[in-house]
Amino acid sequence: MAQTKIICIGCPKGCTVTVTHEGKTIEKIEGFGCANGKVYAENEFTAPVRIFTSTVKVEGGSSALVPVKTAGSVPKHMLMECARESCRITAKAPVHVGDVINGDFCGTGVALVATGDAV
Repeated sequence: MAQTKIICIGCPKGCTVTVTHEGKTIEKIEGFGCANGKVYAENEFTAPVRIFTSTVKVEGGSSALVPVKTAGSVPKHMLMECARESCRITAKAPVHVGDVINGDFCGTGVALVATGDAV
């Protein structure tokens, strides 16, 4: 059996959680200091996800770029694909905080939304 150590970010404690596993099958999880830690470690080990943040170009706006983020989590293994795709996107001004730039970003089912204004 192998062990993988994960630093939990489920709460401010930052516990070092140890996942004992055989391949992708979890045998036990130890070291978590709260219920969030166990859930976080299990999810991080089996299917890690992240919020993607970037900028996209703006056509005809007050600035050349507008900050964006995904409205939810995307699979961690897709972050580079998301970065490449965000470079190809151009939004038309005006753009306001919360505007959906792409409703199904990289086929994830998660929207890419503006987190700044470009009017």
